[in-house]
Amino acid sequence: MRGKLKLVKGGATRRVLVYGMRLIETGRVAALDDAKVKLADGEQARVTMHIIEGTDVQIRRQLLRSIDAFFELLAEPGR
Repeated sequence: MRGKLKLVKGGATRRVLVYGMRLIETGRVAALDDAKVKLADGEQARVTMHIIEGTDVQIRRQLLRSIDAFFELLAEPGR
């Protein structure tokens, strides 16, 4: 039987990851703009878009490293 999840006071912050991905042939991208996110309180936020170029294997490897680096920078002390 599966155990039920318990809410722990002071637990990890809950968030939403906004993410998009599309593979396009090399040389076809002319420009890349930031994406806009409309927040529930009426404000807007920006999402910086990035380009990784290479083979599928190279792109996957770099993407995984980038994700790890993102969460290392985001990490809260003591967590």
